[in-house]
Amino acid sequence: MKAFLQPYEEKMKTSIAVYVDDLKTVRAGRANPAILDKITVDYYGQQTPLNQVAGISVPEARLIAIQPWDASVLEEIERAIIKADIGLNPANDGKIIRLTIPALTTERRKDLTKQVSGMGENTKVAIRNIRRDAMDQVKKDEKAGDISEDEKRTIEDEIQKLTDKYIEEIDKITKNKEEEIMEI
Repeated sequence: MKAFLQPYEEKMKTSIAVYVDDLKTVRAGRANPAILDKITVDYYGQQTPLNQVAGISVPEARLIAIQPWDASVLEEIERAIIKADIGLNPANDGKIIRLTIPALTTERRKDLTKQVSGMGENTKVAIRNIRRDAMDQVKKDEKAGDISEDEKRTIEDEIQKLTDKYIEEIDKITKNKEEEIMEI
């Protein structure tokens, strides 16, 4: 049974890891360099991740500093940040690009919590789809005569327990992120 459940559990774990990774890009009022993770820069004709062409640091709670290793790419970094539409305006002083994180308004905080909640729901849907695939496989195995009806019920119960466990984990992660966003 463990061998049967393992690939489905791995898929569920991967879904949660992707969700956690996506949550890092949601701005919570504090400077977090992870919001720049998906930004790529045109560097000598190649789309290169920002963190591979510049050093990214957080010198203050509401400031991200981006210092390119090659000064010629400064304007490209600035364009990439603007194009990424992350809600931050880059300030270029010729050597460093600074991103000042504005304080979030109550309205913006509520919008962000709705966004996080939606992302959580999408992840739950992905988990449920994995459960459905597992249940379909169990039914096929029973029809083929590979497992008995009792084994089918036992496996279905285990699949449901697994699903409930990961749905609960998604709820906890979502709640923590929403609290972080609403924190002033």
